[in-house]
Amino acid sequence: MLAKIDSYGLKGLDGYGVELEIDINSGLPGIEFVGLADTAVKESKERIKSAIKNSGFRFTPKKITVNLAPASMKKEGTLYDLGMALGILCATEQLAVTALAGFVVLGELSLDGRVRPIRGLMPLLIAAKDAGHTRFIIPSENRREASHIGGVQVFAFDDLRQVVGFLHGEIAVPPLKKADICLSASAGQGGDFAYIKGQYLAKRALEIAAAGGHNVLMIGPPGAGKTMLARAIPSILPDLSTEEALETTKIHSVAGILNPEEGIIRVRPFRSPHHSVSATALTGGGSNARPGEMSLSHNGVLFLDELPEYTRATLENLRQPLEDGVITVSRAARTVEYPASFMLVASMNPCPCGYYGAKDRACACSPAMIGRYLSKLSGPLLDRIDLHMNVSNVQYDEIAGEGLSEPSADIRGRVNAARAIQGERFAGMGVYCNAKMTGGMIKTYCKPDAAGERILKNAFEKMRLSARAYTKILKTARTIADLGGAAHIEEAHIKEALLYRNLDREYI
Repeated sequence: MLAKIDSYGLKGLDGYGVELEIDINSGLPGIEFVGLADTAVKESKERIKSAIKNSGFRFTPKKITVNLAPASMKKEGTLYDLGMALGILCATEQLAVTALAGFVVLGELSLDGRVRPIRGLMPLLIAAKDAGHTRFIIPSENRREASHIGGVQVFAFDDLRQVVGFLHGEIAVPPLKKADICLSASAGQGGDFAYIKGQYLAKRALEIAAAGGHNVLMIGPPGAGKTMLARAIPSILPDLSTEEALETTKIHSVAGILNPEEGIIRVRPFRSPHHSVSATALTGGGSNARPGEMSLSHNGVLFLDELPEYTRATLENLRQPLEDGVITVSRAARTVEYPASFMLVASMNPCPCGYYGAKDRACACSPAMIGRYLSKLSGPLLDRIDLHMNVSNVQYDEIAGEGLSEPSADIRGRVNAARAIQGERFAGMGVYCNAKMTGGMIKTYCKPDAAGERILKNAFEKMRLSARAYTKILKTARTIADLGGAAHIEEAHIKEALLYRNLDREYI
């Protein structure tokens, strides 16, 4: 007898329909897979056999052929286990085929018949919903993730016996209720700017970066507070929008790191990989083309501490995602594209010993050592960073003072207000912040006044700025204007934006 079950597979962040065809014929007993099944799918034969037996059902010792259509797409993972087990029960007439009509089945099986959670459930449900499917059978442990998808009926189960009982009408299982997407404030994540003494210019630069989604590089001696400042950035990040939360959750779900108790990403990600991270771990890939650190930082922050300690080859992988906001992972079998629109925050010392240019300590590095140290940072990479700032050591009176600095909550209020302006400005354009403006948007929204134009032209010609640096300055100036509630870019906004490109004050 032939049975057909609807399921779904993953390609990157996109789901595609998979039809499981199970046929039982006379021949040597066993399960044979066709349709480009990977090792994880082929190993499911032992899980399915044991799960059916240990759940109290009959496993027929005959030749079982399982076809995963379309045969041209490679099938990966364990999410087809439950669908194939139900298909075998239908083919052996222990379950009516009509009982599964209209259901999409997803889930991994344990040897004892328990239904285990799967990764990537949210993008699978969204793709299936867009294709017209409305009823789903999923693992119970994925219930919180699935509850954030509206307009569908999702039934969650603990084991195979419970699924069969539900399909037979013996057990009543209500569909999951739609959960409201309650996004949490980033305040409380990391440190608080109130406890960081001094560093007023650095705090201002980070406020601008958070408000506009700009990339930032902090340069300073050891102990100046660069890492502490970076770790406090989550406390001033703007709230996630519902669309951003769903986008981010899809990536973390596919990567298999989504918290099952939460079911959704509620705050902006903050990723800080060690400098020994490989290029593949940073960009994504591997045999299964999983998302890397850049994609896991989507709509959040990627913090690279001690930037020159990363290999140059690893750092060069940042160039294309910083420009395009996506990363394409190509392998022999397939090519997938992951979103990678993140805010890069990097820190570094000015030289190997860290004291080049310091006023209170001599540098012990030779020019050759400094050259080798800085050679890991290419000009094109630095050109893609909007704000460059020097972080000096804090003076004794500042660090020993009793008073507190401005708290993160106040800064975050201004950041949210600026993001609200940008949200209204870019409504319906697929852009969430000033840093992601296209060329046409820059021409429309980033026109400085006459005095600002004069200063920018003077700096462009004397400092030989690139076209990219020119647009970065305009985007930064637009964010500074938004923080001040100004409708147009003025002279003061251009001046401040130029300060964060490490330009000499004589040109301003």
